[in-house]
Amino acid sequence: MANAVQDFLQIIRVTFEPGYLTPRSLLVSGAALALLIRLVFKRPRPRYISNLDKVGRRVSSNTTARDEKWQYDIIIVGGGTSGCTLASRLSEDPNIRVLLLEAGGSGRALSDSRTPIGYGALFFSKYVYPFRTEPQAAANGKEKFWPRAKMLGGCSSINAQMAQYGAPGDFDQWASYAGDKSWAWSNFFRYFTKFEKFNPHPDYPLVDATVRGNSGPVNVGYFNTVTSASKAFVKACVEVNIPFTHDFNGPNGTLGVSRTVTYVDKKYRRVSSETAYLTPEVLARKNLTVAVNATVTRVLFETSEAGVPRAVGVEFANSDGSPRYQVRAKKEVIISGGAIHSPHILSLSGIGPAAHLQKHGIQVIKDLSGVGQNLVDHPVVDMYFKDKLNNSAKYLRPKSFLDRVKLTSAIVQYHILRIGGPLAMNFGESAAFIRSDDPHIFPSQIFPEKLLDSTSAKDSPDLELFCTPFAYKEHGRVFFDVDTFALHVYLLRPTSTGAVLLKSSNPWQLPSVNPNYLSTEEDVKKLVRGVRLCLQIARTKPLAPLLDHEFTRADLDHELHLKSDAELEALIRERVETVYHPTTTCRMGPNPENGDVVDSRLRVYGVEGLRVCDASIFPFIVSGHTAGACYAIAEKLADDMKAEYGSA
Repeated sequence: MANAVQDFLQIIRVTFEPGYLTPRSLLVSGAALALLIRLVFKRPRPRYISNLDKVGRRVSSNTTARDEKWQYDIIIVGGGTSGCTLASRLSEDPNIRVLLLEAGGSGRALSDSRTPIGYGALFFSKYVYPFRTEPQAAANGKEKFWPRAKMLGGCSSINAQMAQYGAPGDFDQWASYAGDKSWAWSNFFRYFTKFEKFNPHPDYPLVDATVRGNSGPVNVGYFNTVTSASKAFVKACVEVNIPFTHDFNGPNGTLGVSRTVTYVDKKYRRVSSETAYLTPEVLARKNLTVAVNATVTRVLFETSEAGVPRAVGVEFANSDGSPRYQVRAKKEVIISGGAIHSPHILSLSGIGPAAHLQKHGIQVIKDLSGVGQNLVDHPVVDMYFKDKLNNSAKYLRPKSFLDRVKLTSAIVQYHILRIGGPLAMNFGESAAFIRSDDPHIFPSQIFPEKLLDSTSAKDSPDLELFCTPFAYKEHGRVFFDVDTFALHVYLLRPTSTGAVLLKSSNPWQLPSVNPNYLSTEEDVKKLVRGVRLCLQIARTKPLAPLLDHEFTRADLDHELHLKSDAELEALIRERVETVYHPTTTCRMGPNPENGDVVDSRLRVYGVEGLRVCDASIFPFIVSGHTAGACYAIAEKLADDMKAEYGSA
């Protein structure tokens, strides 16, 4: 209902602005009313529980969490990309009673989440945690905005829907580091095909569908709308010696340029872990409970017979000052809060660096030095160009009557005619994955310096380039006043790392986040090469004729290619931002003394009954986009746990 009203009001806003009441607006509003009626009466009602009295025991009540009513076999903390996957897969066994606790509400219920182009509008809303980093010492001391989703689906509900999974070498490196061959690409690959339902497209017949998943819950394909400039970007990349690839996730590996496969279904809707895994059929299971608006404040422990701490439940609440609730886990607690919230919850619960916990008055359950450490993120740099044809989608934030007409048309195409159109754009339409030491792209006579190889394998990339149909600043908060096009480069294998740390023992105070961007010279030098390449591509046919290189206004980058490396380095330090891929703060590995937090079965070292499953466990960040690996690790863990409990 809320989603339908939101769609209706959006159309009314753009058609009934003062001075724009016309017969066309009356016609469109009538169509909008029809849309409202259709959506209200056809909308499924998810089985989510917001009344926490129905989920757990109030801490102040006379009952006990040991009562059967408040006990579950497995408690999953966080309904993000991995959490929803786990809840769905584990509850396939009717003998396993599963509770999923999510701090936010439904992403499926938000129009800006379901509509591919709308997610940026959520960044500055109540549906996203408004993180800001610590001042970045190597990036002009700026605090950077770091949005993290607060809703079911997690960041799969607010990402750019680019379905690229990393490089095969990434997972071989994971297996080597963890000492467990089950994580090697040859073995782990099956979990990508398990979650995936690849939809072949007649325009891309050379994609080998036989190596892609065809029956998983997560639809991927070519249903997003792409612009002509995006297609020109692909051809321009080929002209500068980046090979064309048919499939970033295919048997030939990641390197090359292509249109991006997306998490967008054939009805032009976003596919998130919520929509894929928490279907009406799954939610109807009697052994699955999904509670929303339930923030976990700590994990509860008891001492086992062997004298080892054991996770026996969690405490949670709706908000600061509201009643606290407790539930118990007969088998295990799984933390799936993501790279920021998982180490935060562990720390609040007494799992982390002892001195840091004691500083905040938290009783130490287990001294694990790696909790919150090794934070790594993909740093991105944006470049802005004038669209020579004045054909961008800047009308999505309308400033004139013509803009409003175009936006109304886009809304009608998407919601009423259901043909996709501009609202089915995902922003990251095409991409290129390259190596910064590729002599065909960076010839030694121009780029003589040998850079540190931080890649996972000889055929793994360390830079990604991508294009967007218009430029923006401050994560979409600021648009340009002219039609634009943008190119972006980000570092896939940064050597700079940081940390997530407590600010206090108050669970409602967000933790400190410090990615420590650009703290190594290697990271800066590779990004300089990436910026140089983007500027070359912008001046290469067939993309060059689409950009107005005579438009030399200072806030656009048509003269940036004339700058020295030192000037580009200064620009990189000024512009660097997150591309929303933090990982590795609860690292999987063989040695807790070396900063590893979980073993290769994702069990937290030194305690029983507690695991972590999300991007925080990545031993090394993947050479691409993180959502696919988050789905795959959850699929693997669900299989492992069902095998342990005899229900595989």
